[in-house]
Amino acid sequence: MAFEVLSLFVDDIPDADLRAICERAYATEVFGDPVVPVAALSDGIWLAKLSEGPTAAFKDMAMQLLGQLFEYELARRDETLTILGATSGDTGSAAEYAMRGRRGITVFMLSPQGRMSPFQQAQMFSLDDPQIVNLAVDGVFDDCQDLVKTVMSDAAFKAAHRLGAVNSINWARVVAQVIYYVVAYLRVTSALDAAGESVTRVSFAVPTGNFGNICAAHVARQMCLPVDALILATNENNVLDEFFRTGVYRVRAGAEETSSPSMDISKASNFERFVYDLLGRDGARTAELFGPVLAGQGFFDLSETPEFASIRQRYGFVSGTSTHADRLTTIRAVEASDGVIIDPHTADAVKLAHDLRDSIAGPIIATETALPVKFSATIVEALGREPGRPAAFVGLEDLPRRVTEIPADAEAVKRIIEQRLNGQ
Repeated sequence: MAFEVLSLFVDDIPDADLRAICERAYATEVFGDPVVPVAALSDGIWLAKLSEGPTAAFKDMAMQLLGQLFEYELARRDETLTILGATSGDTGSAAEYAMRGRRGITVFMLSPQGRMSPFQQAQMFSLDDPQIVNLAVDGVFDDCQDLVKTVMSDAAFKAAHRLGAVNSINWARVVAQVIYYVVAYLRVTSALDAAGESVTRVSFAVPTGNFGNICAAHVARQMCLPVDALILATNENNVLDEFFRTGVYRVRAGAEETSSPSMDISKASNFERFVYDLLGRDGARTAELFGPVLAGQGFFDLSETPEFASIRQRYGFVSGTSTHADRLTTIRAVEASDGVIIDPHTADAVKLAHDLRDSIAGPIIATETALPVKFSATIVEALGREPGRPAAFVGLEDLPRRVTEIPADAEAVKRIIEQRLNGQ
């Protein structure tokens, strides 16, 4: 299925090579079998299980493919690549595990100092690989993301050091994520059909911070995957929920620290892609709206526009906010009813699926984001016990840490890149 979806976008890789890339990326030894299993909860909501990869997070689904594509293309061109990325939690470890040891690739990953869970920090900072450089930024994820964009906007520096991206600002990341929406749709509708319940359309509930995951769902829907609603679930950093409810996009001064930390984001990069579609792919108008906002100078308001008035009908979006108390309640409820422990981000999605399902026809599929072991403190608070820990992660937090703390300064990032690439 990955080959079939990617073939719609890729025209310069021979079919045999592309198929081999997909087979390596989604091999049984990487993700288990099947890839993207689905499970029905007793309340009728489905889970698309996306956390079976090497770092126990849904980001593996795209990163493992991206690593294969990068390595293939770099070998074909006989070139090297310097990856500069930012993470709020799971992107960093997924990228590092996907890129480590690959010929010609060096990774510099920015993360907000002290804002990831202890497990997430250990997963990244324990990697012992000279091609992996972890930089803890004195700031929040938005600062990390801004640094990546600032460095990338220096065309001369980018060219000289062959910089590339693995965040969802990289279009290949988004396309790779489209694949699992197609697979989840087919698995759920096939299971329902086998049970005598024929359905043609589903809805997806997606926990969202940077709008990357749900942007892929949006793309899949635009490709005519039979999807009714796209339920956008935010945590207390609910900038996106505010827009889809009111039409006003207002970036906050900083992201609040929450128990679903991978969504602690107040500037959603991929949201520009959706607004571009919403405005009829008018690039000039999109730039006019986002210019002042990205410069930290205000907001934009589409509430009175015909585009916003038709947003549910044309694009399927509905939204809502989940709080820490909601996450605890949802984790307890799912464990009590089904014996399944879900992580806090998945709990945000399940909570909103419950809240909105009476207004949505057909089954709802909540996209799982991570195994609960990555957020043990919240699980203990909710259930009074630690979640199960796969053998591969035993003792992870006790391993030596390899990370450099830096200020939120683009020139500091550039200096470190230059020094490391020059062998200093």
